[in-house]
Amino acid sequence: MAFTLKINGTPHEVDVDGDTPLLWVLRDVLGMTGTKFGCGQALCGACTVHVDGAATRSCITTVDSIGDSAVTTIEAIGQTPQGAALQKAWLELEVVQCGYCQSGQIMSAAALLKDTPKPSDDDIDAAMSGNVCRCGTYQRIRAAIHKAAA
Repeated sequence: MAFTLKINGTPHEVDVDGDTPLLWVLRDVLGMTGTKFGCGQALCGACTVHVDGAATRSCITTVDSIGDSAVTTIEAIGQTPQGAALQKAWLELEVVQCGYCQSGQIMSAAALLKDTPKPSDDDIDAAMSGNVCRCGTYQRIRAAIHKAAA
């Protein structure tokens, strides 16, 4: 079935089954490999993208559920003020260790800052609770979010 998806501001025509997860369309069909596969069950956050600005787990979001919604991936998040500030803070505070989860972490953090420009520690903990970092960089992630919000 053919779908036209608006991804990072550009329409993309894809021919996939409607129940295909958005993650696989992004990675395998469109070659946008910044969004990562982690658990396949929306538990780890590695696959986080924005759908109409909301942090969304692309591993369980089917293509037929997207409709006319705008999808933003890590490849374009730096074009937003929040995303650019987060990427800068991530680098300055050397948040990344292995880096595998970081695209999902940044996407969740950008959605938080869009809705809560000056988050408290509790706001950050709540917004980021669905993102797992096996390297345990949670303190640096929180510090980077605060730095980006400043």
